[in-house]
Amino acid sequence: MIVLKKVTLLIIVVLVLVVLFYKFSPFSISPLKKYLSISRINNMQVEATGSSGLITHIIIMDKENRTFDSMFGSFPGANGATTYVDPNGVTHPLNHQPDTLLNDISHSWNSAALAYDNGKMDKFSQIQGAIQNNIDESDSQFYRSDIPNYWQYAQTFALPDNNFSFIAGPSFPNHLFTIAGEDQDVDANPKNPNVKQVPWGCDAPPGTTVEERPASGSTKYVFPCFDFQTLGDTMNQNNVSWKYYAPGPPDTGYGWSAFDAINHIRNTSQWTQHVVDYTQFATDAASGSLPAVSWLVEPGDVSDHPPHSICAGENWTVQQINAVMNNPTLWAHTAIILTWDDFGGFYDHVIPPRAFNQKITYGYRLPLIIISPYSRPGFIDHTLYSTASILKFVEDNFNLPALTTTDGTANDFVNSLDYTQTPLSPLVLQTRTCP
Repeated sequence: MIVLKKVTLLIIVVLVLVVLFYKFSPFSISPLKKYLSISRINNMQVEATGSSGLITHIIIMDKENRTFDSMFGSFPGANGATTYVDPNGVTHPLNHQPDTLLNDISHSWNSAALAYDNGKMDKFSQIQGAIQNNIDESDSQFYRSDIPNYWQYAQTFALPDNNFSFIAGPSFPNHLFTIAGEDQDVDANPKNPNVKQVPWGCDAPPGTTVEERPASGSTKYVFPCFDFQTLGDTMNQNNVSWKYYAPGPPDTGYGWSAFDAINHIRNTSQWTQHVVDYTQFATDAASGSLPAVSWLVEPGDVSDHPPHSICAGENWTVQQINAVMNNPTLWAHTAIILTWDDFGGFYDHVIPPRAFNQKITYGYRLPLIIISPYSRPGFIDHTLYSTASILKFVEDNFNLPALTTTDGTANDFVNSLDYTQTPLSPLVLQTRTCP
C-alpha cells in the first residue's frame, strides 16, 4: 500500500512538471507563437500547418526583372542598400533609376556570374547594357515616389527581404520553378539561330535549344520541351482547381507562359482546359470564379521588364489586385504572392546562398509581397525563401505532397501570415498618371 501511494505521488509530480514545462518552456506553443509574432525572423525553418481552410485561393503574380535593392533598398527596417561598391573598391550611392530605360540589361547566367565576382558583388556595371546615357543603370534603384503603390502594398501587408530566385539566370528557368520543383538544370532562355523571337516551349520551331548546366558534367543544349511533373499535375491528382493566366503568341509575354514547355500539358487537352488568356483574370476575380490556384503573367509592356515603364506595370498590377479586393467574398479567403522572376541585371548587395546545383542555385534576391487578410501588417520577414517557396506554400495550404526535394525542403510563407489575427481590410488603390 505504501509503495502504491509513493508511485501514485510520483506520477502526479511528473504530470505537474510536464504541464509546467509546456506552459513556460521556450519550446511550448504559447512562447513559440509569441516568438513568431516578432518583426524579425532570421532563416528559421518552420513546421508548416496550412491555413486550416482560411485560404481557399492562392494567386501567384509573377512580374519581371527586378532585385530587392532596386525596388526596396531604402525601405525602412528592411535589409536594403542605397550604395554599391565598384570594381576598384570605391563606394557610390546607387543611381536614381528612371521610369523607363533605353534598353534591356543582360541577365543571363554569364552576366549573373560576372556581377557576382566571387562574392564581391562589384561588377554589375560591366554587364552588357548596364551603361545607358553614360549612367550605370545596373547600379540603380527606384525611390518610394517612383513606385508608391508597390510601397503601399509592402507597408500594409508583409514584405520578405530574404527571397532569392532559384536560378542565377533569366526568366525561362525561373518561371519553370514556379510550376515545378525542377527545371532539368536549365539556366538560360531558349534560342534559335534562324529566328529572332521564338516560343519558349514545345511549339518552338526546329533548331530551338536551351542551355542545361548540370552540377557535374558538361553544358548541353536541348529542345525546350520537358515532361517532368508539375504542381498542376499534383493538383489534378488531388482535385484542386487551377488556371494559368497568360498572354498568347505573338506577345512577348507568351514566353513566360511556363506550361508551354511541359509536353504532357502543352500537347494535350490540359492546355486548353487550364491555360487561359491573361485578360480573363480580372473578370474571373470580379465574378468569383477564380480557381483555387491561379498563376498570372502579363504582356511585356506592363510586366516591369526593362525598358518598359515601371509605372505602367505598377498600374496594371493595381488593376488586377483591385479586382480581387473589390470582391469581398474572394478577398476574405485569398493570398496573393506578388513577386518578380529574376534579377534583370540589377544590383543587390546580399550574396546568394549556394544549394542543390551550386553552379546555378541560387540567383539574386527578388522583391516579394504577401498580400492577404492574414498577412502580418507592416511585417518585414527575414526568413529564407526562394522561388520554390511558392510551391511549398501551395502544397502546405492544400495538403499536397512535395514534387521534389527542392520544394519539399523550402520554407513556405507561414512566417508572413497570422491566421489568428483580425483579417485585414482590402486596400483598393488608384492607378496614377505615368511620366
